[in-house]
Amino acid sequence: MNADLTAIARAWRDADPDPETANEIDRLLEARDEAALEDRFRAELEFGTAGLRGLLGAGPNRMNRAVVRRATAGVARHLLATVPDAGRRGVVLARDARRGSDSFALETAGVLAGHGIRVFSFVDRAPTPLGAFAVKELGAAAGVVVTASHNPPEYNGYKVYWENGAQIIPPFDAGIAGEIAKAGAANALPFLPRAEAEARGLFVPLGEEMEERYHAAIAGLALHPGEGRDLGIVYTAMHGVGARFTLAALARAGFTSVHPVAAQNEPDGAFPTVAFPNPEEKGALDLSLALCEETRADLLLANDPDADRLAAGARDRQGRMRVFSGNEIGVLLGAYCLKERRPKPERPLVVTTIVSSSQLGKIARDLGAASAETLTGFKWIENRALELERTEGRTTVFGYEEALGYSVGDVVRDKDGISAALVFADLAGWCRARGVTAWDYLEEIQREHGLFLSAQRSVTIPGAEGAATIAAIMDGFRARPPAAVGGLAVAETRDYRAGVPGLPKSNVVAYLLDGGSRVTLRPSGTEPKIKYYFELVEAPRAGEPIPSAIVRGEERLAALVDDFVRLAVDRGQPA
Repeated sequence: MNADLTAIARAWRDADPDPETANEIDRLLEARDEAALEDRFRAELEFGTAGLRGLLGAGPNRMNRAVVRRATAGVARHLLATVPDAGRRGVVLARDARRGSDSFALETAGVLAGHGIRVFSFVDRAPTPLGAFAVKELGAAAGVVVTASHNPPEYNGYKVYWENGAQIIPPFDAGIAGEIAKAGAANALPFLPRAEAEARGLFVPLGEEMEERYHAAIAGLALHPGEGRDLGIVYTAMHGVGARFTLAALARAGFTSVHPVAAQNEPDGAFPTVAFPNPEEKGALDLSLALCEETRADLLLANDPDADRLAAGARDRQGRMRVFSGNEIGVLLGAYCLKERRPKPERPLVVTTIVSSSQLGKIARDLGAASAETLTGFKWIENRALELERTEGRTTVFGYEEALGYSVGDVVRDKDGISAALVFADLAGWCRARGVTAWDYLEEIQREHGLFLSAQRSVTIPGAEGAATIAAIMDGFRARPPAAVGGLAVAETRDYRAGVPGLPKSNVVAYLLDGGSRVTLRPSGTEPKIKYYFELVEAPRAGEPIPSAIVRGEERLAALVDDFVRLAVDRGQPA
C-alpha cells in the first residue's frame, strides 16, 4: 500500500478528536483498503456554496468533527481579521436534526469560544431560516447553520452567513478557505467546552424569545389576514425540523384545519419514509398526497428537512390535487406580493436567478417594478437585493429560485420555507374568498402577463469519471454551440464562464432562442449532476382558453427538451 497515503491517514487519525472516525481510519488501514483511503485523503471538501457539504465519515473529504473544527477555525480567524468587534458581536449557531448535527454544533461552539468569539446558540434544533433571521436580528458578526438541507441521510453540511444576514459570497469564502488551509491539526486548535464557555459569557443560549420574534416578524407578511381561513391544509415536514414552526405560523394566522403527515412530522435524520428527502424528488410527496385525498384537503404544503424550501399543491376547478412547479410557486407568490402588498413600496424589487423562469421579470416590468437576475443560489439573490436597496433605494418585495426557494420581503435574508408556506396559504385563502383556486389565479396571471412554460432535466454521473464527463459535456457545447434547438433558432449564446456583464463568472451556458425561449446548462454545485433548464414562451391565440395554449406549449416544450438531450448525448452525456 502507498506509504505516503498511509502516513497522511495516520497523521489525520492522530489529530482526530472523534474516536469513532479515528477507528474508521484504523479499520481501513488494517484492511489495506487503498481505494477507500484515497477517496478520503487524496482530496478534501471544498469550502464553497456558502460552506461545506459532503458524506459523513473520516478524513478531509468527509463531514466529521475534525473537518468542522478546522472549518470553524477558518471562520473565526477570518472574522477576527475583517469584521470590527466580531468577538463581542458574536456568531449565531443553529443546527438541524441530521446525523452528526448535534456534535458538529458543539465543535463549532467550542472552537469559536476558544478564539474568544461569543456564540449565540439555539438550544433546540432549529430551521435554517431561523438561524439566518437571528443573525440579522442580533446584529451578529456571522452565523453558522449545521445542515445538509435536502440531501440524502448520509450527508451533512456547514452553512455560513455573514454580518448582513445573507450567505457568504466572494471574497469571504476565499478568505475563510485560506484560513482553513492554515489551521493545522484539529486537536491543536483553541477549544472551550460549553460549560466553560458559558461561565465566561462566550456561550449564550437562544430559545423561545428569539422564536417569538421570528413568528411576530413573519406574521406581518400575510397580505389578506382572515380571508379563507377555513381551508383544509395537509402539511409535511419531511422528517425535518420545520413542523413546530410552520404549524405554529399557520395556527397563528387563523388556519384551523391543518393535517400534518404523522409519519413525517417528527425530526428523524434517517428519513425512513423517503429515499431522498427533497420535495422535488419523485415519490417524496406520496404520503402527503394520500392524506390530501383522505381529508379532502384544499392545499398541500411541504418543507424540506431544514425548512428553507417550500413545495405546494392545490385543487383545481375539477377537484384534482395538483402540485405546482417551483417556477409556478415563484410566479404566484411574486405576482401576489407585487400586486397585493399594502402600502405599495415606491421602488419595488423582485430578484430571481438565470435558471428560474423569466416570467416574474415580465410581470415586474408590466407593473412598473424593478427585477434582477443573479447566478443560481440564494447567496447571490440576497446579496444582489441588498446591493440594489443600498444603491438604488429599492424595497425588496420577493426573491426566488426555481429549486423551491422563496424569500418574502426582507425578514430573512435567505430562502425561508416557513414564511413562504404562511404566505402561500394566505394567497390560497384570498383566492378562496374570491371564489377561485390558486390554479385559477395562475391562469389570470398568464392571461395578463404571458404564458411561460418550464422544465428541468438532471443527469447524475457519480465519481471522478463523472466529474470529467460533466466537464466534457460543458466543453462540448462551448466548442460546438447549436444553431437551433427544438426548431427555434439560437438568437444569442451566453457563456457565464467567459463573463456576462453584471454577474460573476460561473460555469454556466445559456442559449437564448427566438421568441423569448431559452435553454441553460450547468453542473450542480452540491451533487454529481449536470442540470438542464428549459423555458418556452407560448403565445395564446385570440380568445383561446389558457389550458388549450398550455397543452400546445407543453408539446413544443417536450420537443425542445428531447432535441437538446440528443445534442447533449452527442457531446458526451451517457445515453
